[in-house]
Amino acid sequence: MMRRFMLKGKIHGARITRTRLDYDGSITVDSKVLTAAGIAPFEMVHVLNLNNGQRAETYAIAGKSGSGAMELNGPAARLGEIGDEIIVLAYALYDEGETATIRVARLAGKNRVKVVKVHSS
Repeated sequence: MMRRFMLKGKIHGARITRTRLDYDGSITVDSKVLTAAGIAPFEMVHVLNLNNGQRAETYAIAGKSGSGAMELNGPAARLGEIGDEIIVLAYALYDEGETATIRVARLAGKNRVKVVKVHSS
């Protein structure tokens, strides 16, 4: 049976709030935002910067709930600057024919969850 990697969680409209090159690595995300997008702490994510086209693969760290944190750490800190708009994506492996559920968290000002949409493949 064939298996496919498919999108399972997306954070759209996020803005970088901090960069820390001297950190071990990862992206720190407000835990409310992670939950809304269905992304678990330490899960692998892709970070896409809409301002400069950069893309990185790292893992998510849960930040303080309600903080609006969207912090690029370690090598990912070179991905962008404070205020840049980013998209965070997480994927899951599905068996062929299995229905994938995709959670999209759209953010508004100060990285607050505006709306969550759930889609099925």
